[in-house]
Amino acid sequence: MSPDPIRSRVLVTGAAGFVGAVVTRRLLDLGHRVLAVDAGDDPRHHRARAALVEADWVRADLLTIDLVELLDGVDAVVHLAGRPGVQTSWGHGFDDHLAGNPLLTQRLLEAALVTRPRRLVVASSSSVYGDIPDGLAAEDHPLRPLSPYGVSKLAVEALLHAYVARGVDAVALRFFTVFGRGQRPDMALHRMIDAALGGPPFPMRGDGRQARDVTHVDDVAAAIVAALAAPVRPGTAVNIGAGRPVSVTDLIERVEAHLLCSVPIVPLTEASGDPSRTAADTRLARRLLGWVPRVGLAEGIADQIEHHVRGDAMFLPTTRADR
Repeated sequence: MSPDPIRSRVLVTGAAGFVGAVVTRRLLDLGHRVLAVDAGDDPRHHRARAALVEADWVRADLLTIDLVELLDGVDAVVHLAGRPGVQTSWGHGFDDHLAGNPLLTQRLLEAALVTRPRRLVVASSSSVYGDIPDGLAAEDHPLRPLSPYGVSKLAVEALLHAYVARGVDAVALRFFTVFGRGQRPDMALHRMIDAALGGPPFPMRGDGRQARDVTHVDDVAAAIVAALAAPVRPGTAVNIGAGRPVSVTDLIERVEAHLLCSVPIVPLTEASGDPSRTAADTRLARRLLGWVPRVGLAEGIADQIEHHVRGDAMFLPTTRADR
């Protein structure tokens, strides 16, 4: 992507979401023009639009809007819109995940065949790997998703390969668990903090030894921006993680230590489709993107708690765009 901000117009889908808002802010701070698209209509999304007024906002359903018209004049695309959630993907919920993940991505790729943006960066997920019981998973690790959600993300990656063969320049970033201010309310760390501050007890599934590789949203945004311009072969998938699996119990203890109060827990059985452990090998991201995570776990948790307590969990980057 051209470094000239006058010529760099970037479409960000899901721009009012957790990761999308931080990416949008970073791109704007770097001088790029951002076409921000989001269909969300809750207070969090309204706050995002209000905080990112420099962007050109389009509120639209990407499954129905004319995407060729939307992509006209766009230099690059960051595709973050989609249907998240492992547990909601079972049963009839899979219909929504199919529509929100592979079908939506396929429509975007079809439009890219016509408009030919220089690069599409598409959100994938560590869920494509399934369980990583030991060590760190590199990008050539077996892909054995444990949930329909993981299958939907694997389908997204397969679609990328099909359209790359027809000349579309697209790369996938496999996000491991993302944390930090603005984290979705259904995610574990948000729920732990909320429970400690008097909200509903934290639903502890299993024995608490389940471990997740967690990466701060600022680092994830930096990786996305780097991927827009990096000399990466189209069709490549790159892990974006910290390489440091942290157990649920450890996260709870860190929240309790920071807030000096306990996290009430409701014990539940283990959830179907949740891996016992995830852990990213990020050497490829370092080599191709020049990217390494910079926000430490303690710093990131403190940042999320601070914004949660203040009640402004959505906004916005407290770090410089060049961090």
